[in-house]
Amino acid sequence: MDFQRASGILLQPTSLPSRFGIGDLGKSAYEFVDFLEKSGQKLWQILPLGPTGYSHSPYTMNFSAFAGNHLLISLDLLAEEGLLSRDELIPIKADLAPNKVNFDAVVPHKIQLLKLAYKSFHASLTNKQKAAFEEFCQAQAYWLEDYALFMALLAANEGKSWNNWERAIALREPDAIKAQSKALKDSIAFHKFLQFKFFAQWSKLREYAKEKGIKIIGDISIYVCHNSADVWANRDIFKLDTETFDPAFIAGVPPDYFSETGQLWGNPVYNWEQLEKTNFAWWIDRFKATLQYVDLVRVDHFRGFEAYWQVPAGEENAINGEWLKAPGAELFETLRSALGEMPPILAEDLGIITKEVEELRDRFNFPGMRILMFAFSEDPTNTHLPHNYVPNSVVYSGTHDNDTAIGWWGKASDKEKQFLAQYLGYSSPDDIQEINWVLIRTALASVAKLAIIPLQDILGLDNRARMNDPSKIPGNWRWRYESSDLLTEELSERLLELTQIYNR
Repeated sequence: MDFQRASGILLQPTSLPSRFGIGDLGKSAYEFVDFLEKSGQKLWQILPLGPTGYSHSPYTMNFSAFAGNHLLISLDLLAEEGLLSRDELIPIKADLAPNKVNFDAVVPHKIQLLKLAYKSFHASLTNKQKAAFEEFCQAQAYWLEDYALFMALLAANEGKSWNNWERAIALREPDAIKAQSKALKDSIAFHKFLQFKFFAQWSKLREYAKEKGIKIIGDISIYVCHNSADVWANRDIFKLDTETFDPAFIAGVPPDYFSETGQLWGNPVYNWEQLEKTNFAWWIDRFKATLQYVDLVRVDHFRGFEAYWQVPAGEENAINGEWLKAPGAELFETLRSALGEMPPILAEDLGIITKEVEELRDRFNFPGMRILMFAFSEDPTNTHLPHNYVPNSVVYSGTHDNDTAIGWWGKASDKEKQFLAQYLGYSSPDDIQEINWVLIRTALASVAKLAIIPLQDILGLDNRARMNDPSKIPGNWRWRYESSDLLTEELSERLLELTQIYNR
């Protein structure tokens, strides 16, 4: 892809303001798109949109790589359809923190209202609505049937992992599947309804963004959750214990910038040999599904397509793992053949990057990532320093895994601060005001074709607004901003000015 010079903002929809305790696809999402347009931005980058559980990580705790997160469905939009009454739209408790998602409170509250909407939908189904619903179910049947049954079974088994269900169900024996599909018919229909409404609302929002000249960058997490419809329905493409169906090996990365003991993600790794035998059918379907609702795709943990770090199950950390080769080139060649052309892919090439990983990325001309928070180590050859960028790259002040710019600056070493000051032409770190805007300007001024800034940095927020800290498991993925009023005209004009100066 020959990307046009542009910039945008990183924001997960769960971080949008809402009176129901979690961001959704309603009014505030459209107001955010308006802010993007007024600010001269051309891109909205999101994280994976799949339904989540437990820690609610969109990367490691997703129940499906194909489904949408039903918690993002706008209740207000359902009310406009007549599926909920205004009296039923009870906001989440006012005493909950307005800038954090309290999933323990949000999930049961919102599910209760979504069930009321489903009941109304089922009771008042017109021929037109029925036709639209059936058309959606048929078009998405290749993943929706397994997903809806999985979610119904998950509820019926009180959240137990699928490999602890009745053996016949875990093995997907036809008679058992048929019996459970009949017994759980209403629950299955409910989950199909949720997906129908999620994708209907998302499609309208995406169309609105398109009208404003804004493209959406989606995110494909390389791995999926073990307790997911994907693993349950496709056991043979994952490395699982042949008796218990627990992961035989766990995905992660060795010790790195984020953790001295590495990162152990908890996801099963792929059986790439089996995937090759199927011509990567599952991966091809996954890309096709993702491209139905985004314009560009960021591939998370790209280096895992060249070689991946697998850790034997039972290890307490990721130190005792090993690198194994993956058929990334074959996968992407097959993808290009299946789609007729290579889709617009951005490669998250962070971490331990080898010559082979770079060759794989460059073979397909995928833009790699540059992170300004990684740049100021006093090493002039550091690839994250702007003078080492190539145009075919994407620069960030920081990602969802980093602290905010202000949070990072508060913890940066004296050497980092001094080097940054010298590099950017300041006499002293003390002369630097608003480090977030210093990094924003630096990113926009770089030769990188694409520049993405987390909304937290544009709002000038400290580390309390951090989205994810990979070294800590609990409490991540919860940040959201309190009101669209924070997206002021002054902020928009300031961002627009820099965007125009640097021709983005």
